[in-house]
Amino acid sequence: MSTRIAFLKGHGTENDFVILPDPENALDLSPAAVAALCDRRAGIGGDGVLRVVRSAAHPEARAMAGEAEWFMDYRNGDGSIAEMCGNGTRVFARYLQHAGHVTEGDLAIATRAGVKTVHIAKDGDITIGMGRARLPEGDVTVTVGERSWPARNVNMGNPHAVAFVADLAHAGDLYTAPPVSPASAYPDGVNVEFVVDRGPRHVAMRVHERGSGETRSCGTGACAVAVAAARRDGADPAVTGTPATYTVDVPGGRLVITERPDGEIEMTGPAVIVAEGEIDAEWLAQALD
Repeated sequence: MSTRIAFLKGHGTENDFVILPDPENALDLSPAAVAALCDRRAGIGGDGVLRVVRSAAHPEARAMAGEAEWFMDYRNGDGSIAEMCGNGTRVFARYLQHAGHVTEGDLAIATRAGVKTVHIAKDGDITIGMGRARLPEGDVTVTVGERSWPARNVNMGNPHAVAFVADLAHAGDLYTAPPVSPASAYPDGVNVEFVVDRGPRHVAMRVHERGSGETRSCGTGACAVAVAAARRDGADPAVTGTPATYTVDVPGGRLVITERPDGEIEMTGPAVIVAEGEIDAEWLAQALD
């Protein structure tokens, strides 16, 4: 390992990430290393790590190399591997543009949830094709303290439980994962969204992301919320034949989610690169002792 490791820091609606350019898949990125990098006091700080790898160089992405040159190896802040991160995909695309690998317009990014289509607009916003939502059957309940709510089970390549509440404060501190039952509905854990209405087709949310705690934003969570809201509001595009667009306010900003009649979902929002530098490899080695 070299004495210095290049990194960047970026965020999408304040969902922030450490970005590690590693085109040839040379870094041995252990869960402990990810957790050390994401530590907000002893490390760089972030909700997760985005490792930038050429698809052809990564065994999990090699089959997608013909469609997408770059693979987003996303890790949660605790070091666990995640299938997909919507805000992370926008920040990943912004990095590719920043590094000169792509320009404005359309591109494809490989993820563990498949190949995602991306559009970088001239006004700076980035739109991600998030695929289709799956709605597993069965009742789900979310509990915080003495309050419980029915929740919608939505899978966006990763699992979500969406609960509509009267007040976002009812979500509690979200330091720990809110209990969700039955546990069998989410064998690998779950992201939990608490949602209130702000106006017609306009909601606000807080989220506990598995492996990260409460975050300032969650792109797949915002998509799950829009899907759940459309079903609740009788605006399922597959039924109405009309796209459903929801504005979703998150603590870190605003996302716009559109679900089309064919089930495809698009998410639009900002992505910003805020810094770049080098990680001292000796520090990282000591952090892992």
